[in-house]
Amino acid sequence: MTGAAVPFAAQLADGPVLLDGGLSNQLEAQGRDLSDDLWSARLLAEAPEAVQAAHAAYVAAGARVLITSSYQASFEGWGRRGLGADAARALFHRSVALARSAAATHPPADGPPVRVAASVGPYGAVLADGSEYRGRYGLSTARLADFHRPRIAALAEAGPDVLALETVPDSDEARALLRAAEGCGVPVWLSYTVAGGRTRAGQPLDEAFAVAAGNAQVVAVGVNCCAPAEVEGALAAAGAACPGVPLVAYPNSGEGWDPERGAWRGGSTFEEATARVPRWVELGARLIGGCCRVGPRQIAALSSVL
Repeated sequence: MTGAAVPFAAQLADGPVLLDGGLSNQLEAQGRDLSDDLWSARLLAEAPEAVQAAHAAYVAAGARVLITSSYQASFEGWGRRGLGADAARALFHRSVALARSAAATHPPADGPPVRVAASVGPYGAVLADGSEYRGRYGLSTARLADFHRPRIAALAEAGPDVLALETVPDSDEARALLRAAEGCGVPVWLSYTVAGGRTRAGQPLDEAFAVAAGNAQVVAVGVNCCAPAEVEGALAAAGAACPGVPLVAYPNSGEGWDPERGAWRGGSTFEEATARVPRWVELGARLIGGCCRVGPRQIAALSSVL
């Protein structure tokens, strides 16, 4: 079987695969202003070449999975900009196409090609008010599934290798996302954002990961957008709740966001965390990378560790 024909789930059985880092910080490093309720998704319409360049920087650093710029995109958000459903759907499709184009810039010499994970952020991300770090929006699971279903369908139509159901703050939304993804024809990974050994909504991690247990569509479970120190405990809980399922880990730099000052505070602990990556692999991590404030330099260092 050729590298291109290896299914994404089968590739994870061969060993760890390197994810990219934070798309937003790379776009900012390229001089782009993301102070907008669509965040990096705005550039899908206004500067798609910048998005492709950001993806390409991570491919050059060694990333073998690119996560699209659709995290904060929604039909409702595009609608507030005057775009109809067809135009919004085209931008969802573009997010996948840009990552595919970037993946072709530095194709691996052998093995599977660079993969594309279509980002499906939580409902709170679309609100652009920080509530993805709290969860518990006051909406039912059914209502959340109705919100996510059109986004997932639009991204699945574009043919990504996997859907990244990421930065999920609570198990209620995890259930909604998994329900919305049923029948879309694309495998998914489920990734919580956590703090203090619990989901951001305060639920025990063993209960949260159990939501994905036995779901054949789920090819990996784990955490992202959390402090690096949270990763090991979360992976242990994920592995116990979903035995045999590959795990995913892509934490932030370790810095904290101060909403009052509108700035990051503290120093990065990501470099120190990479010393623990072999332990993450022992626990079952097969998708490893970085999230906010982790750039191509750190991903290149992580590549050498893996």
